[in-house]
Amino acid sequence: MDRVNFRWASRRGACALYALALVALAGCGGGGSANSNTVVQSGPPPPPTISGTPPTQVTAGQAYSFTPTAGGPAGTTLTYSVQNMPSWATFSIATGSLSGTPSNTNVGTYSNIVVSVSDGQASAALPAFSIQVSAQAVSGSATLSWVAPTTNTDGSPLTDLAGFVISYGSSATNLNQQVTVSSATATGYTVTGLASGTWYFSVSAYSTLGTQSSPSNVASKTI
Repeated sequence: MDRVNFRWASRRGACALYALALVALAGCGGGGSANSNTVVQSGPPPPPTISGTPPTQVTAGQAYSFTPTAGGPAGTTLTYSVQNMPSWATFSIATGSLSGTPSNTNVGTYSNIVVSVSDGQASAALPAFSIQVSAQAVSGSATLSWVAPTTNTDGSPLTDLAGFVISYGSSATNLNQQVTVSSATATGYTVTGLASGTWYFSVSAYSTLGTQSSPSNVASKTI
């Protein structure tokens, strides 16, 4: 009996040790805990991105257009800005689109243009670029005619008429080019070297003293 009891007790003790071993393993995470798959992320969200290759040349009279591609963190609103925008262009802060149609008076190089995007916290920008505006090919002319004035504005006879000044341009409100016709008897003139498009003209008379009359009504011609 003592021998049998000894064996049973030993076996019972082994079972108890085995049970304790299982508890210890479970306590060390061997059975898989609720926190074993938890991943903690930290740090600020990534900044917005912007890409695209803007055209660097345009011919006067032709349309220019560039819209970049941008992205940002989900849920953010992107806004765009531009530095050193050409005077003939317009810009959209909602899309980043830079567009416009330069004229021959805008011929030249417009440098250091920078388009950027922001999500309100961070920003990104394209490398600075330039746009070269080339002159449009000359293709037409316009012949003007007028009746020379005979009286001054006060009604007195005009006796010192010296000639006429023709003002013209590609905008009715900006006649920024001029031709002087130095003849008191002239009644017409042909303006040459006009590029394709609509041109606007006005004529003024001037006296030998240099006094100039008010301009005539504006006339136009499409080349």
